[in-house]
Order: sequence, then C-alpha cells, then structure tokens
Amino acid sequence: MATADKQSLGDSIAPTPDRRRFLARAGAGAAALAGASAWAQGKPPLGPPSTVTTPPRDFGPGAPPTTYFWDPDVIAVDPSFNDLAQPNASIQRLWTGAGWAEGPAWNSVGKFLLWSDIPADRQHRWIEDDGHVSVFRSPSNNSNGNCFDYQGRQISCEHLTRRVVRYELDGSTTILADRWNGKRLNSPNDAVPHSDGSIWFTDPPYGAQLYEGTPDPAGGKSNRAGRLNNRIGQPPGVSDARQELPTQVYRWDPSGRLDVVIADDKVPNPNGLCFSPDFKKLYVASTGPAGKGDIHVLDVGADNKLSNQRVFSDCMVDGVKCGPDGLRADVFGNIWSASNAGRAVGYNGVTVWNPEGKLIGRIRLPEVCGNLTFGGPKRNRLFMIASQSVYAVYTATQGASPS
Repeated sequence: MATADKQSLGDSIAPTPDRRRFLARAGAGAAALAGASAWAQGKPPLGPPSTVTTPPRDFGPGAPPTTYFWDPDVIAVDPSFNDLAQPNASIQRLWTGAGWAEGPAWNSVGKFLLWSDIPADRQHRWIEDDGHVSVFRSPSNNSNGNCFDYQGRQISCEHLTRRVVRYELDGSTTILADRWNGKRLNSPNDAVPHSDGSIWFTDPPYGAQLYEGTPDPAGGKSNRAGRLNNRIGQPPGVSDARQELPTQVYRWDPSGRLDVVIADDKVPNPNGLCFSPDFKKLYVASTGPAGKGDIHVLDVGADNKLSNQRVFSDCMVDGVKCGPDGLRADVFGNIWSASNAGRAVGYNGVTVWNPEGKLIGRIRLPEVCGNLTFGGPKRNRLFMIASQSVYAVYTATQGASPS
C-alpha cells in the first residue's frame, strides 16, 4: 500500500463549514482509528495514495479507493478553492490508448465527450450513459482542437489541411477558414465560440511536425534540409503547403470575414484560448520553444478589438514551470489551465487561477495534460485530456460556455 509523502498530506484540501465540517469530523474519526491500528502494528499511519507516493497511485478501474474525503491529487493552494472542488469526488481515468490526445469538447445534446487523437488521425467519442468509447471520425485530417458552437455544430481545427471546418447539422462540411491574405494557415490549434456567432482560433506551427501532421516541403521552415519526405502516407497534393504566415490569433465572422486579432509579436505561438464569462476578456496561452510558457489576457472591446494586453500568469508553481495549453473559464471567472511540467512529477495536470491571476488550486495527473473542458449533463465535470489518456473529476462549479 502506498505511503503518502509530506506534500500529499500537507496539500490535501480542508473542508468548508456546515455539512463539510460534519463529514470532515467523521472522516477524521475514521482516519484516527486507522492510524491507531497502524501504530499498534508498529507501522506509521497510511494516507491515500497519490501521483507522488511510492508506489504511485493506480488510476485503473479495478484499483482500490483513493479518496477518503478529498481526492489527494486535488489540491487547495488557497482556501477559496474549497468552494470549487467537490468533496468525495475522485479523479477517474476514463480511457487510455491515444498517441497524443487533444481537443476535448462536450456535446450537450448527445451527452458525449469528443476528442482528437492527432497522430492516429481520428476523433474518439465517450458516451456518458455507459462509458463506451468508439471512433467518431476517421480520418480527421489530424484534427487538434474541437468545440461546439451555440447552435450545436462541431468546429474542428485540422493540422493536415491547415484549416478550420464546421460539421453542419445536415451532415455536410463547411470550410470556415484556410487562408489569410491569400496565404495558407499554419495548423489551426484551438477554437472557441462566441455568443455573437463568431469563432476565435489560434494558429501555431505544430501541425508541421511529422508526428502530428506533415512537414513542409523541402526548404520549408520545418524541413530546411529537405531530408523528410512530406508526401509519404498522405493523399496527393494535401501535404504540399508550407508555413507562410506568422503564428497569430484569428476571429472568423459569420459573414465569412477573417481578421487577425493578435499578431505574432504580441503572443508568440498562441495555443489554448478562452473567454471570460461576460466575453469582455480573452485569455491566450503562449507555448512551445518560440513561446513564453505563460498566459496573457486582453480586454475585448465592443468592436471586437483587443487592448490592454498583460501577463495573466507566468505559470510558475513552486519554482516549476507548469506550461499552459488548453484553457477554460468557469462561471465565476476562474481560469482552469492544462499544465505541462514535463518530467516534474506532481506538477502535470491542471492549474486553477482566480480572475486576478492568483493560483488557488491544482489537480495532479500522472501524465502531461494538454487540454481540458467542462461537460456532463450539469457542465460540472472537468474532463482532462492528458497525453495518452482521458481523465475526469466532478467539481462544485460549471463551465462558463459551450466547449
């Protein structure tokens, strides 16, 4: 049985008043009895296993319980997080087996979670009623980010074809954007819907990786020496485009107009993005070798012009860089960010920031987390897409908008 280290025990969330205090006392009594029994056997008291225990926690469906009251990997950095996390709710691994999972989106009508497996060139679907997982779309053109707009239509960002598409309710497909000023987009990454019908999306260069799409033709930015054959395994002509544009953030208008809203020199390698609940702020993550590994926030004007850019968070936690990726806001304006801390075990997962940019909570996962979204019938379940797997945990808040 795993022994919890000081960080696991010290970081556990403390319950809040009323009913939680009663449950906490009951939980404390049970823990005390367990501890007394352990001491009677000459062993130290045991705590629930977590991602940082030895051996580490088992997330499998047949694993023993890990949650006595609060999940040991749901951590309140600030007491205010106690009102957002859900007591008794454990982190669950729903599925594993992706090459690199990305782009979660919740379909409220069908009650299913959709996500991309970029290198496998397909999309998967997890159905809430029985937990069944199936291939939803194949091929997917190495799709990355997905979302559903306010009319329930699926929006997908495609690496291979360097475009943003909308799947219509009648089964047809509409290309929303594939060029700006006559030049091909790089590899649209993440997209969010606005209540005015527009779609905002980021366009970093990650689709030019061999693993996640196709490299440029010989001499292009991702294939300078020309040693990679960009046509292997691809349909004729589809991989012949090369990076022509800087990495930018765009707004697609229902009229068909495409505008740059954030230039490359403002937020290099923009990746995840989300709006505040009132749509008056836009949050954008800057990622990758050319990025800054931080989150920026900008004010959104009545004319959709952005201003007053500032750093929302540098994403440093205990001296560890918890690189952001996917972002989501809850109804209280808190920002939930995927965390990529690389080999820093215990810092991969999710970081949660209040509207002032203060770290208030963390969720530890055993894999790098690339993206996340709120879903479930009440939109109070956080789905976390982490490397090869899909995790979920119930919260005491709700996502601010369709995902």
